[in-house]
Amino acid sequence: MHYAIVAYDKPNGLAHRMEVRPDHLEHLESLGDQLVLAGPFLDARGDMVGSFMVIEAASQEEAEATFRRDPFVARGVFDSITIKPYRIGINNTKK
Repeated sequence: MHYAIVAYDKPNGLAHRMEVRPDHLEHLESLGDQLVLAGPFLDARGDMVGSFMVIEAASQEEAEATFRRDPFVARGVFDSITIKPYRIGINNTKK
């Protein structure tokens, strides 16, 4: 099953995000095929202010454990996090 995380950074957190980002990207790479997609939310200036990621996991608990290992979560980049089961309804990402 797919699980999505919707997470928003702490206020004025861009510098901290950028400091942690190399470790975050390394973590995403380590997920291999378990990672379905990932990318940042942007503000009006184009600065990163949050994240949306979709992974494949056997259960909510497994998904939560995987997301907790992400350096963005473990090192306190996010102010709020929501993790929910997710179903891809339409996939036009190859456009």
